[in-house]
Amino acid sequence: MRIARVQHEESGVLWCRVHADGRRERLSGDPLREAAAPTGEFITGGRALAPVDPRAVWCIGKNYAEHAREFGGDVPDRPVVFMKPASCVVGDGDDVVLPRCQFDGPEVDYESELAVVIGRGPGGSPCKDATEADALDYVFGYTCGNDVSARRWQKDRGGGQWVRGKSFDTFCPLGPVIVTARPAFEGDEDVIPDPQALRIACRVSGETRQGDTTANMVFSVALLIAFLSQDTTLPPGTVILTGTPSGVGMASEPPRPLRDGDTVEVEIERIGTLRNPVRDA
Repeated sequence: MRIARVQHEESGVLWCRVHADGRRERLSGDPLREAAAPTGEFITGGRALAPVDPRAVWCIGKNYAEHAREFGGDVPDRPVVFMKPASCVVGDGDDVVLPRCQFDGPEVDYESELAVVIGRGPGGSPCKDATEADALDYVFGYTCGNDVSARRWQKDRGGGQWVRGKSFDTFCPLGPVIVTARPAFEGDEDVIPDPQALRIACRVSGETRQGDTTANMVFSVALLIAFLSQDTTLPPGTVILTGTPSGVGMASEPPRPLRDGDTVEVEIERIGTLRNPVRDA
């Protein structure tokens, strides 16, 4: 099932099933935390939101070998982990805002990523101490993500940590929909049973900058969930950004930072395209 969230003028925040023709059918509740069925009520109007309001955003660095190498680094032997605050999440169509504190010229970069949305496990169990074999049982679905990054803040001003350079407002676009990992009803074909078989691409103002397949991840989605959930609860709504392929702007020759007036598109097979205009603060 394809799921979206909408800020409706009269009814507040609504969860919706998105039909093939684009119509949005209201769901009876929050499908991440309870059984939620289509109601037969179709929604018009409203503003599209990020399809999940995450409790936490876990991020993985250097998870495609060629991306690790394009920055002159080695392929890691264990997942490289950092986080983004939920405050930087925006949805499809929202602006990515270039911060005023780019002291030394343009530095903001794009990173197209498969985003994993954690749900409830078998019997409603929370995701904790998952094994690699059962990790995908805790996945609610998948969406497109963009790990927007201010490179000088990431490398030079973050005190040795990446978090600050990746945490400015609007630096975590997600959307446009979640595609569930399992069928929600009989005949539901809008599912992603295998997250390691998806084409992923990024375009900046119409120019293709990244193109790869999730089959080339160094660490699979299942391994990442098992790694992150060791002695750690990943509650429903947790998002995991799984790393970006090669082709980021700051590793290009010449470098291609994001500029006012750009549009970034992250496209993932079976999910769709996340589009975000870029503007100066």
